[in-house]
Amino acid sequence: MGKPADTTAAPTTSNAPTDKIQEVWQDNIDDAFKEIRQLVQTYCYVAMDTEFPGVVARPIGDFRSNAEYQYQLLRCNVDLLKIIQLGLTFSDENGKYPPGVCAFQFNFKFNLTEDMYAEDSIELLQQSGIQFQRHEEHGIDVSYFAELLMMSGVILMDRVKWISFHSGYDFGYLLKILTNNHLPSEESEFFDLLHTYFPSIYDVKYLMKSCKSLKGGLQEVADQMELERIGPQHQAGSDSLLTAESFFRMREMYFEDNIDDTKYCGHLYGLGTPYVLQNANNLPTASTLESNSTATSTGNSNKDDTSSNS
Repeated sequence: MGKPADTTAAPTTSNAPTDKIQEVWQDNIDDAFKEIRQLVQTYCYVAMDTEFPGVVARPIGDFRSNAEYQYQLLRCNVDLLKIIQLGLTFSDENGKYPPGVCAFQFNFKFNLTEDMYAEDSIELLQQSGIQFQRHEEHGIDVSYFAELLMMSGVILMDRVKWISFHSGYDFGYLLKILTNNHLPSEESEFFDLLHTYFPSIYDVKYLMKSCKSLKGGLQEVADQMELERIGPQHQAGSDSLLTAESFFRMREMYFEDNIDDTKYCGHLYGLGTPYVLQNANNLPTASTLESNSTATSTGNSNKDDTSSNS
């Protein structure tokens, strides 16, 4: 599929919060991926974050565990909704960034009149500085983005290490975009697909299981490790950069710069067999499932909800 026509000028980025984060719209996406294809050759650690329009539906039925319910909650909402932003931050194995731009903030087409969303999520994103008129007029076409991502050398590569924080929804949206399809009905099939496209993943929230002193969401964890945020909270470029910073500081402070892949690689916090087994003797009631699901009710803000993520 060719690049969709864009007959209007792209928004200016003179108010960008930092020269480390590049705003990407439909008109400059080709240039961004040209740079990414070069960067990933040397900077193969990719921290990722998304912004999405919250949770608008809940699954019904019987569930064997809280983890199963959480996956079905994820699946039905990712299938219904559209991604708003994606942030990718590139670094090398030592946590060093390329000179100049190291993070790309992809802004996708989103229409508040036509697309579904949870109102509280959109209010939060607007407060964070996301301007939905720009997304409607200049946002990236997800199909064209998928084509470029498939050819970027960033996915389907064992050597590329993905870094995330509480990232089930993040990867859910990416898989939906890449496959141009609904998510699998079974969680096991979801993980098969996940490990095909993203063979090496470190979820910082999952790593925190072995860091007793670290609690809470992304911002609180960063504060505990005395990290400084660049750019606005609840925007994907800034959040992906802070996720990268958190991973490398955590690896140094708690893992002596050596993370055991057999224990931590490929797991997502709150999903998957390890989580199910851990909670097998304490299966949730329907009321517990509903209570626990509120963490995702405001889109990606659950990453900084200290009550639900601690």
